[in-house]
Amino acid sequence: MRVIVGLGNPGKKYEMTRHNIGFLVVDHLAEKHGIKVDTIKHKALIGSGTINGEKVILVKPQTFMNLSGESVMAIMNYYKVAIEDLMVVYDDVDIDLCRLRLRKKGSSGSHNGMKNIIYLLKDDNFPRLRFGIGRPERDIIEHVLGRFSSESKDELKEAIVRAGEALETYIDDGIEIAMNKFNR
Repeated sequence: MRVIVGLGNPGKKYEMTRHNIGFLVVDHLAEKHGIKVDTIKHKALIGSGTINGEKVILVKPQTFMNLSGESVMAIMNYYKVAIEDLMVVYDDVDIDLCRLRLRKKGSSGSHNGMKNIIYLLKDDNFPRLRFGIGRPERDIIEHVLGRFSSESKDELKEAIVRAGEALETYIDDGIEIAMNKFNR
């Protein structure tokens, strides 16, 4: 079983913001594979189903970004999932807009949601999909909580589809093959 967590902030106020790209990727994957992410459990919206024959749990923590680890830790403990079967999808200001970067493990960088997950799990040996939102010219908080420009909508949709394909490849073939195929 795989657990795929998309990071974001709950509520209408944050819908379609750069910081919620993890939610958008999970929503795309859920829609494509007919998985309803509508059960409130472990401080998250979750849905379970199968992707290409593999059982998956799709997760959108509802704790706000900086406390995402509370939800992730509860899910990992409840389902007894191995750390390497956890995948976290999140925004990254250090990657160009709509670029994807898969990693097998690593630090949190400057991302507070990942810092909290790693702190509470006491482990950073899990794969992650970093989705580029670009380096801001202005205040970083304004940038991550801001919405994508109308000019980038088409590129954003294409990148979300690519992110879904990257996650499907990870599920089917493992993180190494997914990294080789999608890290450009």
